[in-house]
Amino acid sequence: MRRSFSTETGFASPQLEVGRHGPPLHGILFMKTISRFSSAPRGLVFEWKELAEQAFSRTAGAPLIGGNSIRLLRDARENYPAWLEAIGSSREHVHLENYIFSADRTGEKFADALSERAEKGVRIRLIYDWVGCFMKTPGKFWDRLRRHGIEVRCYNPPRFDSPLGWLSRDHRKVLSVDGNVGFVSGLCIADEWEGIPEKKIDPWRDTGVELRGPAVAELEQSFSMSWEMTGTPLPPDDPPEPDPIVPAGDASVRLVAGLPSTVRMMRLDQLIAALAKKRLWLTDAYYAGTAAYVQALRALAEDGADVRLLVPHGTDIPLLRPLSRSGYRTLLEAGIRIFEWNGTMLHAKTAVADGVWARVGSTNLNMSSWLGNCEMDVVVEDAGFARQMEEMYIEDLRNSTEVVLDERRKVRAPGEPRHPRQLIRKGGGSVSRAAAGAIRITNVVGAAVTDKRILEPVESRIMIFSGLFLLLLAALFMVFPFLLAYPLILVILWISVILIYRGIRLRSERKVSSLKDPAK
Repeated sequence: MRRSFSTETGFASPQLEVGRHGPPLHGILFMKTISRFSSAPRGLVFEWKELAEQAFSRTAGAPLIGGNSIRLLRDARENYPAWLEAIGSSREHVHLENYIFSADRTGEKFADALSERAEKGVRIRLIYDWVGCFMKTPGKFWDRLRRHGIEVRCYNPPRFDSPLGWLSRDHRKVLSVDGNVGFVSGLCIADEWEGIPEKKIDPWRDTGVELRGPAVAELEQSFSMSWEMTGTPLPPDDPPEPDPIVPAGDASVRLVAGLPSTVRMMRLDQLIAALAKKRLWLTDAYYAGTAAYVQALRALAEDGADVRLLVPHGTDIPLLRPLSRSGYRTLLEAGIRIFEWNGTMLHAKTAVADGVWARVGSTNLNMSSWLGNCEMDVVVEDAGFARQMEEMYIEDLRNSTEVVLDERRKVRAPGEPRHPRQLIRKGGGSVSRAAAGAIRITNVVGAAVTDKRILEPVESRIMIFSGLFLLLLAALFMVFPFLLAYPLILVILWISVILIYRGIRLRSERKVSSLKDPAK
């Protein structure tokens, strides 16, 4: 692949060779497969093409939907005005699902817009996440919205009978209005995304899309499922069954609605890494790739593809930054280029492959997002949109510093700019970043104990610090055994009470069911 180097930025920028309407990525899979059967009959060709489409649909758990228009929206300066305009023009209903809805200036602005439409008779339904809004949004904020007629639900608050249930989060950032327009992004509703000038905090970098066309119906269907997960489901006729949505463009998209334990986006991310041919450019806020995903990226880079990963430099948990960087070496040694964003916080989760395939949404490249959360991503198979994504990526690299291995094989960022100490208000993404760090530590420690894979030299630091921590913990428990015994007793008591409570409740439900239907 030819590359042209910008004298201004020094970044390699591949010449785009795909036309405006290039083949979808499942078409690339089809062509790769069919190239091995040069004498394949015409019927077999069409059969393999159908199988390729089927493979993508099954992997993502989402069909390819044609006839849509899609608009790329960058940062809060483009996303928020589009959201507020859609809310302000609503006539029937507004469905909003967001991980964080803060009670700050930005939150108040959206609360006012939603309340105004609710008072005009528009049905407003809102889902927020308990962990995402913890200590950010007081109960009186939600009470005020309810008084204006807004239906508000909380996803997965702590329950006595589910001590670990809160680990599953609703991490989606989705808005749909009247079945006509929908938005999917990585943006929460909080001041961080607009910036806090008085604290010298610049706006967070993030990406979203606006959708019009048949895909909006699929977006509303996913909201209905989330609504049912938080309480009573929507009535069958509310909202009423829409008329067939008229095509609004020529973009084909998939709406990948991630649910806990489904790993849909994880499987699709690995499939794309295996199928991309020329380039794969990734942006992620809390990267902590699994061994299988890292292997897929390394194999792609070693096969001559241009693989890049753009991650944040700033963090709301400074202690986890070295841990995040510890995973760079194995990527850099395979030829993958890593860049760190120089601004306040890079929160986007995007990917673009071969100039024909792109992804925008809420899923981070870590097990917390892939396995534990409700997520929403738009996968676009359109060359025009992919070109926009690549152009935006090159622009982002102009505000980034490339991380390299120096002559002593250390990970460093040459000429790395100095940053103010407090760039990010704490708490914005701490749960995701902490989970990503914990997963990386667990992977390394587990591999060292079970001896199931070859460990990288860079992982030695994690192993040594983890070993010293466990040694210190063991010594502490030997001297003060009650520090281990009392918490363990409390956990055992809690679990035993939960089991008894659930058993009694199930037996009571069975008796009630038997009284209603003696045949049972």
